[in-house]
Amino acid sequence: MLRISNISARIKEIDGEKYIWDKLRRKWLVLTPEEEVRQYTIEWLVNAKGVPPLRIAQEYPVNVNGQNQRADIVIIDELAKPYILVECKAADVKITDEVLRQALRYNSFVGARYVVLTNGEKLFCYECSDGKYRAVTNF
Repeated sequence: MLRISNISARIKEIDGEKYIWDKLRRKWLVLTPEEEVRQYTIEWLVNAKGVPPLRIAQEYPVNVNGQNQRADIVIIDELAKPYILVECKAADVKITDEVLRQALRYNSFVGARYVVLTNGEKLFCYECSDGKYRAVTNF
């Protein structure tokens, strides 16, 4: 299980506003609750799961029925195709069926094999096979 409390991040405060260092994009970002989960998730993917940083795309553009949306994280495979789509929510947001529907809606356009949902404390993974999703317990 993903535990963001076990991962460190660089955080600074300027004029009363907190920022978190994005190692991949090499810039400071406003520290929103969802951004915190995204940055900790990336750190976890790289350090605990061995995902090469160059294969991680943040705020991956998704055009859903003519509306520009963004998937939080998409991991690209060795053929430069989306392999895992990760939807991050703030720590105080429950992972509900609506969150799953949002991620599956994005994935209907992205086409990743796996869909991961996390709020930093809980993580759920689903594998798409033959157009159907099934829960995966050992991600």
